Amino acid sequence: MKATTLRGAKALVLVALVASTAACALPRSGPNKAEIFKGSVLKEGDAFIVTVNQRVTRATAVMPAFGFSAAFRNAGVIGSDSINPGDSLGLTIFENVRDDPLLGNTGQRVSALDEVQVDGQGYIFVPYAGRIKAAGQTPEGLRQAITRKLDSQTPDPQVTVQRLAGDGSTVSVQGAVGATGVYAIERPTRTLSAMIARAGGVAIEPEVALIRVTRGKHSGKVWLQDLYATPALDIALRPGDKIVVERDTRAFVAMGATGAQNRVPFETQTLSAIEAIAIVGGLNTNLADPTGVFVFRNEPAEIANAVLGRNDLQGDQRMVYVLDLTQPTGMFEARDFIVRDGDTVYVTEAPFVQWQKTLSAITGTAGAATGISNVGSGN
Repeated sequence: MKATTLRGAKALVLVALVASTAACALPRSGPNKAEIFKGSVLKEGDAFIVTVNQRVTRATAVMPAFGFSAAFRNAGVIGSDSINPGDSLGLTIFENVRDDPLLGNTGQRVSALDEVQVDGQGYIFVPYAGRIKAAGQTPEGLRQAITRKLDSQTPDPQVTVQRLAGDGSTVSVQGAVGATGVYAIERPTRTLSAMIARAGGVAIEPEVALIRVTRGKHSGKVWLQDLYATPALDIALRPGDKIVVERDTRAFVAMGATGAQNRVPFETQTLSAIEAIAIVGGLNTNLADPTGVFVFRNEPAEIANAVLGRNDLQGDQRMVYVLDLTQPTGMFEARDFIVRDGDTVYVTEAPFVQWQKTLSAITGTAGAATGISNVGSGN
């Protein structure tokens, strides 16, 4: 009789354990499919839940628009010999007199003026010729101007002009390059790609390299790979341009039953959902539900309207895109669906995982209760 009573008491304890375990929240990586769907606007939630198909893929395939404006693209290559304020010039003057040359000592027919600086107003000073406008001229044009000034003072002067340094026609190159610095615009470096090469090339992976050019109050940027692939983007440089090579800062967050949960930077210009999953180690085969791959995103109104077939939405909309990898075209949809900056890629746990956790919790708790019962009965 006592044994029967004891077995009954144990059974009651087990039932109580099952009930309590079922009522409590077991550890898990996040919400399940049912809980996510409860957040739908159809169930008085605040998110639109959309199954991904070809139409949705096309409507959401929006990439950042990088490029240069027409003002950048239409600027012609500046002449490599054009003189600018800040340049240094070398002047050599030959005089056809021996006894009393205008510029040199007696018997000195050749006078060299090294490192003649073009001032901020674009002028240089030449003895006996005075201040002469140099900026905007070529060395040949300046030579003729100096010759005319001296011709009335010394017979048949012969003048040569050499542009020694292009300090007045420089650009700065910064960021992820081999050697940052200020570089002169010279004949071999008059375009963007040539100047980057002059600075030692990029020091990061080409796939994630962005090139930003700032000119006055205007700025534009392009992918390095696009710069090399599209000649029209290889713009001509202008004095004062600021060139910055920077790494792509876009990233997505991976959560749930994936190989890793982390904030993951983009490794390429475009990133599909299937690639995003692969980057974090794929689906966890012991936990993941391949029918429950979700992409959470705040979508601009124009895209949200296109996806939902509406035209009344305003402002950013909370969108949850659903990918079912078990469908006949599920892998294709995941391959074509583009992940964007700031997205959260979440994979739910398979339903049986919670059952396993429940059974494990029940078994463990029941075992502990049996042990306590045995101790209490003196067994």
